[in-house]
Amino acid sequence: MRPIRSVLMAASVAGLSLALAGCYDRKEKEPESAPPPETAATLGGVDLGRPVRAVGTEPFWSVEVTPDALVYTRMDQPTQRAPNHGATVQGTMATYATSTDLKMAFNLTLIATECSDGMSDRTYPLTARVEIGDDTLNGCADAASALAVAPAP
Repeated sequence: MRPIRSVLMAASVAGLSLALAGCYDRKEKEPESAPPPETAATLGGVDLGRPVRAVGTEPFWSVEVTPDALVYTRMDQPTQRAPNHGATVQGTMATYATSTDLKMAFNLTLIATECSDGMSDRTYPLTARVEIGDDTLNGCADAASALAVAPAP
């Protein structure tokens, strides 16, 4: 009986191999190329995938947006840091929604409209609004590299 069992096993394996070979033909379909990498959103000419800086006056405040974090600084308060979960972009507006290390709700909204800080002749490509805790602050924003290269007069 042993030879019959061996023959049946060999026949089963051969049949299964042929059945599986018929399911996939490498020449039938070319491999698909990988999807293109996602590009970061651009708002008002500012690449939101790169560092962005929002600033305001009365009171003086700033928000540094990096790929990892949003850092809020205000003269009369402790610096607060929040994780950057990315911006939600809708039309000409981008919103970063997060909470700070001091457990405060923190929203930064950037709008693609020109902005003046009211204290210099500088024009920024973005208008900024910060909501942190009970405070709402208004200001302007641009790429951090643009602000480092061309300081305010």
